[in-house]
Amino acid sequence: MRVFVTGASGWIGSAVVTELLGTGHQVLGLARSDAAADRVAALGAEVRRGDLDDIDGLRAAADAADAVVHLGYNHDFSRMAEAAQTDRAVIDAVAGVLAGTGKPFTIASGVLGVVEGRPATEEDVPEAGGHPRMVNAKAVLDHAAHGVRTSVVRFAPTVHGDGDHGFVAVLTGIAREKGVAAYIGDGANRWSGVHVKDAAVVVRHAIEDAPAGTVLHAVAEEVTTREIATAIGDGLGLPVESIPAGLAMEHFGWMGRFFGADLPVSNAITRERYGWKPTHPTLLEDLAAGHYFRG
Repeated sequence: MRVFVTGASGWIGSAVVTELLGTGHQVLGLARSDAAADRVAALGAEVRRGDLDDIDGLRAAADAADAVVHLGYNHDFSRMAEAAQTDRAVIDAVAGVLAGTGKPFTIASGVLGVVEGRPATEEDVPEAGGHPRMVNAKAVLDHAAHGVRTSVVRFAPTVHGDGDHGFVAVLTGIAREKGVAAYIGDGANRWSGVHVKDAAVVVRHAIEDAPAGTVLHAVAEEVTTREIATAIGDGLGLPVESIPAGLAMEHFGWMGRFFGADLPVSNAITRERYGWKPTHPTLLEDLAAGHYFRG
C-alpha cells in the first residue's frame, strides 16, 4: 500500500515509517520543516511538506493514498484544547476524503483515562464526553459507519528505546535535578511500556489487518513506578525514595499527575487477533542498558 503518515519524522513515526518500508509498503511522510523533511527522506520515504493546519494538503495526500496513519500531534500541555481541535480537524478532513472507500485510517491515542478500577481492554470504547483526545478517538471509530476502515492504536505511556525523550527521560532529568530517584507512595501503581519497534508493528497490523472500528493496544508490559525509580536510581547512582502523594506535584511538577496514576492495561486481544509478540527489550532492560543516562 501507499501509506500517508503524519508525524513521520517523530519518535514513533520514524519507527513506523521504517516498519512499513521494511514490509513492502510505500510511505509518504508529512514534514513541516527542512530538518523533518531530511529525516523522513533519510528513512527512504517520500516527503510531503506541510503541517497539521494545511487541511487542503492533508485531504489531497489522503486522497492519493491507500491508507493513512495519523501520528502527528501537538503535545504542548499549555495548549491542550487547541491541540485537540487541530487533531479533530485533521481527523474529519481525512475521514471525509476516505468515506465510502473502505481504506484504512488509523490514529494514535493513549491509555490514560480509558477506564478506572480495572485493566483497560481493546473493547473499551472512549467516552464521547471525556478528555478531548479521547473524544477524537471516539470520532475516528464512529467513521467506520461511513465506509472507512478506521482503527485506534492506544500506546503505552512509555514508548521506549535508544533515543526516547518522553516520560522516562523526563523522570531521569528530575532525578538528576533533585538528587534522588523518587516514586509516589508505595510505588505499586502500574505503568506500561512498549519498545518503539514493537509499537510500530502494531501500527502496521492496524492498517493491514484491523477490522473497521477497532482498537489495538501497543502495550507490551506493566512495571511498577517503584521499579522504574529503582532502575533510574541504579543508572544514576542516586538514592531511591518514596514521595508522599501530597508532595508529588511539588517534586515532579506536571509529571506528578501522570507518574502517580495506576494504568493497568490488557493487550490480550491485540496479541491473539494479530499474532503480535513483542520481541525487543523491555523498559527495565532499556534502562539497564544506559540509554537514558548519557550526558
